[in-house]
Amino acid sequence: MEKHGFTVTKNYLLETAWVATYTHGQGGRVLGVNSEMDALPGIGHACGHNLIGISGVAVALAAKAAMERLDIDGKVVLLGTPAEEGGNGKVILYEKGAYDEMDVCLMCHPAPGPRHSISLSGSLAISRITVEYQGHTAHAGLSPWEGLNALDAAVLAYNNVSLLRQQIKPTHRVHGIFEGKDWAPNIIPDHAIMQWLVRAPTTSEMEDTRKRVISCFEAAALASGCKVQITIGSVGNEIRQNKALGDELADVVLKCYGAIDYDWGIKSASTDFGNISYLMPGLHPGFSIPTIPDGGNHTTGFTEAARSETSHDACLVVSKALASVGMRVLTDEAFLQKVKDTFEEDKKLRV
Repeated sequence: MEKHGFTVTKNYLLETAWVATYTHGQGGRVLGVNSEMDALPGIGHACGHNLIGISGVAVALAAKAAMERLDIDGKVVLLGTPAEEGGNGKVILYEKGAYDEMDVCLMCHPAPGPRHSISLSGSLAISRITVEYQGHTAHAGLSPWEGLNALDAAVLAYNNVSLLRQQIKPTHRVHGIFEGKDWAPNIIPDHAIMQWLVRAPTTSEMEDTRKRVISCFEAAALASGCKVQITIGSVGNEIRQNKALGDELADVVLKCYGAIDYDWGIKSASTDFGNISYLMPGLHPGFSIPTIPDGGNHTTGFTEAARSETSHDACLVVSKALASVGMRVLTDEAFLQKVKDTFEEDKKLRV
């Protein structure tokens, strides 16, 4: 970015974050863009963060080129955001002021879907929960009745949630894993940890389902005689796609590039950009890349798909469309006001 005339600040507010800015003329509006930087343990770019990163760069460079050629006053802020996969990097950066200048913020995300399709679906709100059961060890053969089995409590909790799924809405998601330490088959485990995620289309729906899930954890403690500590961690809001920005993107895509849909994208996944879209006008379209069967996000098949030339071409297309939306923000005061009004109206619809 420095080679292209941007001012770059490394270690920006977080050790692994950065920001690249470009200003042309005096005054004007500020276009915000995100370049996510993250990966998944063992499977690398199985969520396509390599494409998300370069898309942000492409949008920022295109905006700069247009500003120079057409003498458009304004500023571009490209924010390199780490820790999307569970670390809430964008939320931390927002709280530290990284988004303060931006009038809007744009980014995109790859996913399976129809060829040449760009999606304006949203995402699910998410809550992280850590559940810790504390029991009492005993010899599993000699005197098991002296123990309080923390692993039994965790298994009960897991089964409770599995049965609860029959009664939750099909758009809701609950999933978790076991963790433990120093387990052995001849010792009654006195300690077990579970990590859980609860998701739903809106934050309020997620909170309602989370209450029912927590009851499952508490019931397991009661049945096993173990103590339980439940810690509610970070909460991620659903993406609130700004309709004015989305309509502009749809218009550009339909005229120039391909198809718009509202069914694909990452609608059943979650992202910390959802929190940003609660706080300022934002747009986070998905774009389809070709994958093998059962090779969606968070699989090794998607890792391979994300590195293909075809996927990079698809990334360039959505980046061009986002850059066009960004230029509308920088050049059309009435449009930007519509974007802001849409954001304020959306606040009233959040339930």
